[in-house]
Amino acid sequence: MIYITGDTHGDFSKIDFFCKKMKTTKQDIIIILGDAGINYFLNKKDEKIKRHISNLPITLFCLHGNHEARPETISSYELSTFFGGQVYIEKSYPNIIFAKDAEIYDIEGKKTLVIGGAYSIDKDYRLAMGYKWFPDEQPTKELKNKCMDIVNSKKIDIILSHTGPKKFEPVECFLPFVDQTAVDKTTEEFLDKLEAVKNYNQWYFGHYHTDKKLLADNKEINILFNDIKEF
Repeated sequence: MIYITGDTHGDFSKIDFFCKKMKTTKQDIIIILGDAGINYFLNKKDEKIKRHISNLPITLFCLHGNHEARPETISSYELSTFFGGQVYIEKSYPNIIFAKDAEIYDIEGKKTLVIGGAYSIDKDYRLAMGYKWFPDEQPTKELKNKCMDIVNSKKIDIILSHTGPKKFEPVECFLPFVDQTAVDKTTEEFLDKLEAVKNYNQWYFGHYHTDKKLLADNKEINILFNDIKEF
């Protein structure tokens, strides 16, 4: 089976519980929509998390979020193939797989486009406190152009992203002390343009730490955090 959920930020207790409840195996796959929290510390703390995950009876297929390093910038990751597309895998942890942005995957017979990354609204706080912040957290212009070319030329069944189109932002979840006019929305605005092509059926994204389902122009939009759904 293939499942999908939102950000985990290094806390895999819900995955632990889910695996026990569903009696999963390594052949089962769970998609994490970014900010898995696996490549955040870039030291032995990450290795401890990875060892824990490697013992779970499930395989992770992760998007890149904004609070973590891109796998392609970490020397231990190698390119491999999964779901018919290129992915990043470390040999020591074969059940932890990272998707490649702007790649199309065949997941259960569905053409699935992946685009990770987002802006960190707590960037200034992180820098002031000495916490990790990743300058390449948002997708590049090149990645955006590639995604736009794809949706303009191919019918896509599902889009997976970390953040989502601006038009679908769950504004009720916005933190009251954050000045939204100071938040960089360029990724969300780009995803608005991608969505406007209407060449997809379903869209899943995380980032907002809420669970919500929307219907727009006969398209199904799922925002995920705690919920784990069948894909």
